[in-house]
Amino acid sequence: MDQKRYKRKIYLEDKPRPKAREELLAAFGLPPRKEWVKVEDALGRITAEPVFASTSMPHYHASAMDGIAVNAADTYSAHEQNPLRLAYGEQFVYVDTGNAIPAQYNAVIMIENVNVIDDQTIEIIEPATPWQHIRPIGEDIVQEEMIFPQGHKLRPADLGSLLAARITNLEVVNKPVVSIIPTGNELIEVTDEPVPGKIIEFNGTVFANFVKEWGGNPRLSGIVKDEPEKIKEALLLAAETSDIIVINAGSSAGSKDFTVHIIGEIGTVFTHGVAARPGKPVILGKINEKPVVGVPGYPVSAYLALEWFVRPLICKYLQIPEPKRQTIQVKLGRRIVSTMGQEDFIRINIGYVNGEYVANPLTRAAGVTMSYVRADGLLIVPADVLGYEQGETAEAELLKPLEEVTNSIVFSGSHDLTIDLLSSQIKQKRYDMKIISSHVGSMAGLMAIRKGEAHVAGIHLLDPETGEYNLTYVKKLLDDMDIVLFPFLKRKQGWFVPEGNPFEIQSVADIAAKNAHFVNRQRGAGTRILFDLLLKEAGLAPDSITGYSREMFSHLSVAAEVKENAGAVGLGIFPAARAMGLSFIPVADEEYDLVMTKEFFESEKGRLLVSVIQSEEFRESVEKIGGYKVVADAAPKIG
Repeated sequence: MDQKRYKRKIYLEDKPRPKAREELLAAFGLPPRKEWVKVEDALGRITAEPVFASTSMPHYHASAMDGIAVNAADTYSAHEQNPLRLAYGEQFVYVDTGNAIPAQYNAVIMIENVNVIDDQTIEIIEPATPWQHIRPIGEDIVQEEMIFPQGHKLRPADLGSLLAARITNLEVVNKPVVSIIPTGNELIEVTDEPVPGKIIEFNGTVFANFVKEWGGNPRLSGIVKDEPEKIKEALLLAAETSDIIVINAGSSAGSKDFTVHIIGEIGTVFTHGVAARPGKPVILGKINEKPVVGVPGYPVSAYLALEWFVRPLICKYLQIPEPKRQTIQVKLGRRIVSTMGQEDFIRINIGYVNGEYVANPLTRAAGVTMSYVRADGLLIVPADVLGYEQGETAEAELLKPLEEVTNSIVFSGSHDLTIDLLSSQIKQKRYDMKIISSHVGSMAGLMAIRKGEAHVAGIHLLDPETGEYNLTYVKKLLDDMDIVLFPFLKRKQGWFVPEGNPFEIQSVADIAAKNAHFVNRQRGAGTRILFDLLLKEAGLAPDSITGYSREMFSHLSVAAEVKENAGAVGLGIFPAARAMGLSFIPVADEEYDLVMTKEFFESEKGRLLVSVIQSEEFRESVEKIGGYKVVADAAPKIG
């Protein structure tokens, strides 16, 4: 097929997302198919028809207690002052829980209230009332009663009710088959060796499991190359063998984005582009009367697009309402800027601090999968809102249970590799507690403590005048607060250089002289402050350093950049250099401390945090990394 006739489509629509969704759902009746399944295999399935009981439960009058069955009228004269004796076989019989009640009896007296005189005689001192402690026929389920209506999702206890009503098979809605087609010349299987320019295909597995979670039956195809004929063939096959088609990548306006043209050629395109981000370049259409959804290649964009358009199709097919997430009001720890006319879906971390849920945005890059994995919630900025100011409140959808969010320890400030290790060991002590961290730099961490937006801040701020770490800044910024500065780590800062140090970097002057590309940290980070001090001491201006304005937000990000560029150098901590296989040239020993309010320090969460830090297990696991020394046995500097 001649690829030249598939000209690049530069323009994408800005159709409102709700309108695009309504048009898609309205275009398809999606009549469900039905199938019979065994009750034991029916968990999570949707009933296709109302289900009626085949028998009553119980189907006989059953004793609800261990005791004796009697005729209530025979016991009316019983009294504490006038004990009544009854004869076995004539006036009572023994029964256990669940036994059938003989027809001549209509009450059960608990065995605890029976005084046994001999094998044939018992004595009671209280009368029975008709039908006491008896489960009548149909108490639970009555024969021919509707147990479940059409469209009911079956739960574990539901299966027990079905079996109790003597139903062994039932008709359920067939799971809609959803074909998933990953496309792209750059894609490789996870078993292949990754090389620059090649990406492991993982979106398909994520899509398939979203489809399973929503009640569909996914069919994941192999990777399809960016060749129009192959894409067309895959789409036509999917239209014959499935109920819904999802094609991944090729939905944007690049030179290899053929999908919209091919769908338009063999079917109909309803929408190409919605007013939302991430997720704008979506294609909605049909092929042979089957709905087709083209989603972007970037993972987060794709996941959101699936939720917007594939989930409602599956739910319509199953004839069930779409699930809704729990929402809460959050206070924004940072300003969020949006674009008028487009919905913005912001991934956020949420923590419960000082009686408020505080939210901080994660990266908005559509290709950063971990931003979705780590997110506690989604903040949806409406199309007619320009954003939110720091400190404002907004509604957020929870991606994780509220209890997990509420129990988290909110960490802000400088990035350090040990924080994840600390979180893991806290979770071992308390499975319902963890650390959620925001790597914003030491200064921003201190401000988060000041504004009540974090429980703990990690800082390593060198005072150029005194040569002392951290104390000066805490006194300056938090002097009017009851603060604990908790000694945590001593760690080495040094130059990250390619293995063997080919540029022979030993100082900041070497970086400037040899025009090495420097990978910097963000303003307010302790590492940035240290580097600026080194520049000042060397008499160098920032513009003498190539790459000075390029900012990264963690030591690992700096190390990753240096690893990919043989002419690069960065400044950071030893473990990050070792993790990326880089050489490390020591520059300074620094103190990395934790800042928290005295109230938090003395709280249950604070005590747990300190106990884990001071444990021998944590100390050994940290110092095994190299470049660290745990100093948490020192007394807090401010109390």
